[in-house]
Order: sequence, then structure tokens, then C-alpha cells
Amino acid sequence: MDADPPRPPSPIFYTRYHRPYFSPVEVEALSMKQRGKLSTSQEEKQRQQACVLIEAVGGRIGFPRKTIATAQNLYHRFHLMFPRKDFNFSDVALACLYASSKMHDTLKKPQDILMVSYAVRFPDLAAKSQAVGGELVMDPEKVEQDRHRLLGIERPILETICFNFTTRMPFPYVVKIGRALGATKYLTNLAWRLATDSNRTLAPLQYPPHSLALSCVYLAALLLSYDSAGPPEETSHTGRTSAEVAEFLGNNGPWQAQFKCSLEDVQEIAHVVMDLLLHESTTTSSAQPSPSTPQSPSPYAHLHYHPPVSPQGHLTPSIPHLPDQLTRLKILMRENDVARERNRNTEIALESMRFGSKHGAGVTTWAGEAEGLSLNSGVARFMFGPYVSEQGG
Repeated sequence: MDADPPRPPSPIFYTRYHRPYFSPVEVEALSMKQRGKLSTSQEEKQRQQACVLIEAVGGRIGFPRKTIATAQNLYHRFHLMFPRKDFNFSDVALACLYASSKMHDTLKKPQDILMVSYAVRFPDLAAKSQAVGGELVMDPEKVEQDRHRLLGIERPILETICFNFTTRMPFPYVVKIGRALGATKYLTNLAWRLATDSNRTLAPLQYPPHSLALSCVYLAALLLSYDSAGPPEETSHTGRTSAEVAEFLGNNGPWQAQFKCSLEDVQEIAHVVMDLLLHESTTTSSAQPSPSTPQSPSPYAHLHYHPPVSPQGHLTPSIPHLPDQLTRLKILMRENDVARERNRNTEIALESMRFGSKHGAGVTTWAGEAEGLSLNSGVARFMFGPYVSEQGG
């Protein structure tokens, strides 16, 4: 009697839980794993190019700020789970913009997003098409290939958030915190601008939106109170000046319990955004090439970051400082919290030493799960919330 044929192996089931935030150690470990042979500066350059592309395409389409900001955050999260060498940053950026448009009910067809992106990425071709009075014409086969590639990346993007479409932005908190602190309208507008810039960093993956908003208000107050070349500050009998807001948020006080945020988090986020401002100011100041400087071969060399538009429809105020002023302010910020920074570096070093026992387990698990995303090696169940053990830990 013939033996029964072997049964097919039972499917493997995976359960993945949504992680709204990661610790700095986890972010650094996952970034190091996914950047591959790229240096830190090359990784940051690619990240900024993707964020600028999302900003430019989203602005031309007319997406609201929340759609653009969510797309930038999706891009950062995607490359904590997937290697950069396996994807073109422009493909991932446009797929994130498409996924974000679905999440915020501002849906556009993939082809519409692609056509706008062609005009942004290939300005010479767009100018030639406009000169003859026609629309931008692209090879239909290329457009179809790009569309399929965009739709193929959308699925793993949604898997990185476990299909949890809930998003919270720092912008409403900026207005509410500014009003609660009696800040001037100019300070609040500048803080709103900084909140938009914060989405070009990894801070939204590490801190909740109210902490981002509070830190942006603090940094805006520092910028306006330190050697500023901006307009004269408004005065109010009931409000605070920029220097008073900076002094108030720069020290321990009852505001920490009121806003549910620590001084260390506020200052850490402020340093992250300040580093971005310094990078942007030095890049902009050196953007004008000399006559002997050859043109950059990059097709994205023409892309530059432009100030976003506020909810009232006006351009938000630009940073009223020169690069050397920002550098001096950065040094002053470090001097003021040097003891706290020393303690924080010690804590991070100790945390890294325990990497394999406590935090390393979580990082390794997420890195291993990322390798299995979008693969047909099993059946995955995605949970909207974080993992909670039976003991409530």
C-alpha cells in the first residue's frame, strides 16, 4: 500500500504590533542596519532630498500640510524597516505621498502624482512643453512602469504602520501652546514653520506631537530673542516676550506637568531641529556656484526647500538668522544644558551596553520582522496597538 503523500507545511503565522514611537537607541540601530554602505551624511542627504521632493510635489498638487507631513513621516519609518539600497528614494517618496493622500481623504490617482513629479524632477522638459503651449508629455510605457512600481511600494509602507491610519500632527498644539503661553503671533507663526521642518527629521518617530510643538515654540522663542534680524517684537500687557518664553521653557517648572513634557525632551528636539536649520542655512548660502564650478550631475540638484504656507494662506516667516548666528546659538544651547547632555550620553551608553539583553531584543525583533514584510513566507496579522503582555508590561 502506497504511503500517503506528504502534507504541505502549515502556514506560518506572524503577529506584528504597531509601534508609534521608537527610542533613540532603536532609531540609531535600525538606521545603521538599513543604510548599508552609505555614510551618515549620505543617508541624511538622501533623506532631505526625499522630503524636499514630497514637499514640492505635494505643494504643486495642493495637498494640505497634514498630508505632506504624514508622507514625510512615512518615508522615515519605511527606511527603518527596509534597506535604502533596494529602493530609489524618489519612488518611495511618491509612494508615501500616495499612501498619505489615502489616509487623509485627499486622494489623487497615482498617474496624477507621477505627472506632477515629472514636472518637478525634469524642469527642462517641463519648460520645453510649456514653451510650445502643451502639457508635459511622457512615454506611456515609462509612466505605466512607474505607476506599477509606486503601487508595489505602497503595500510595504502600509505594513510598516500595521495599517493603522491614525495620525496626530503637532500643528494644532503649536497654536494652543502659543495661546496658553501668551506668545506673540509672529512667534507662533515661526513655531508653526519649525513644526513643519521637524517632519524632515526623525523626531516625529521618537516623540509625541505635543512635545514637538512645545519644543518648536521654545526654539522659536530662542531664535527671536537671540541676535535676531526679524521685525520688532509686539508687546502685550497679558503676553510674554520671546525672551520670557525662552526663559520660561528653558528651566524646570510647573509647565512640565501642565504640558506633560520633560525639559530634556524639549531641548533634545530643539537640538535636532537646530541641526536641520544649520544644514539648510549652510547649503543655501553655498548654493550659488562660482563660474568655474561645474554643474551638479544630479537630476535633483535644482530642488530647494521653500518655506511652507501657513493655515491662513501666508508664507510662514523665514529664519531671521545667518549661519554664523545659528552656530553661536547652537553653542549657547549646548553650554546651557551641558550637564544634562553629559548625563544623557551616559544613559545612552549604558543602554547600548545592555543592547543584547533588554533593548536589543526589541530592536532585533523589529529588524527581523522587517525582513519578512511583504514576503509570502507566512500569514501576518497586524495589530493597531503596541504589544502588551499578560502581566500588563
